[in-house]
Amino acid sequence: MPDGPRDAFRSPRFSQPPTFMRLPYRPDVSGANVAILGVPFDGGTTNRPGTRLGPREIRVQSSLIRPYNYFQKVAPFEELAVVDAGDVDASPINLARAYAAIEVRVSEIVAAGARPLVAGGDHGISLPILRALARRHGPLGLVQFDAHVDTWEGDFGDQHFHGSAFYYAIEEGLVDPRRFVQVGIRGPMYGEADFDFHRAKGITVLDIGQVHAAGVAGVVEVVRRVASGPAYVTFDIDAVDPAFAPGTGTPEPGGLTSHQSLELVRGLAGLDIVGADVVEVSPPFDGPGQITAVLASNLLFELLSAMARGSVR
Repeated sequence: MPDGPRDAFRSPRFSQPPTFMRLPYRPDVSGANVAILGVPFDGGTTNRPGTRLGPREIRVQSSLIRPYNYFQKVAPFEELAVVDAGDVDASPINLARAYAAIEVRVSEIVAAGARPLVAGGDHGISLPILRALARRHGPLGLVQFDAHVDTWEGDFGDQHFHGSAFYYAIEEGLVDPRRFVQVGIRGPMYGEADFDFHRAKGITVLDIGQVHAAGVAGVVEVVRRVASGPAYVTFDIDAVDPAFAPGTGTPEPGGLTSHQSLELVRGLAGLDIVGADVVEVSPPFDGPGQITAVLASNLLFELLSAMARGSVR
């Protein structure tokens, strides 16, 4: 079984190369239950760039995290064998080649019996990840925390960009739309037609007003009911209010607090999570103390802990 994080009582947390939580760096994921994977790609971004730098900064800030999850009552590294598998070498100038490289690498991880836990990168990277996972599990349930729907058909004459991932995930049969729930949607839209696809396909939307009205417990109840069976979790950091997470490309005011975000992810424990990502962290726009990357690293730890509370694959 792979080793866990370095002992912080013997090795200072600010030392050593920055892997996630100072886990062993092991591109060969054989024997692992979960593989942390970075995807430093932002070639699908249409607003502020910089998410290609997200995986590295998330890893740096993850050194602050201790190995026991008090709120989920689990020590994930005692339940799961976890490694940091490094980054996908995704072309920064060719989206199709980048997506192909992501799909190949995630397929390798899945074939080795591990679940991918991914640090992005722009939100378009979820599509090739879902392609690899759906080949193993069939159509997946999907939990999407986001300010934006990301179900547009294309932009600037191209099909694929960071706002189209889930349109194509459904059209390609990777995601079962009846088991797909979006949480935190807000901000100006192009029009009511933005939700025609949702209505036609049966996607569940909990906009930010509904989230605040229902509270964390109410949202978790809906999510757990909708996202049955093998499911993927994707957390776009712009789901969080920019007061708490300014380091992102398309910030929208009035979002989740950092506390709500952590509590919502904790509520996923018990779902059959076959993979997950945290995306759209752009360090060049981050606030004092790298607060966005700090939150993103903690969200990954909460996702890992939620996986640990389920059955080991």
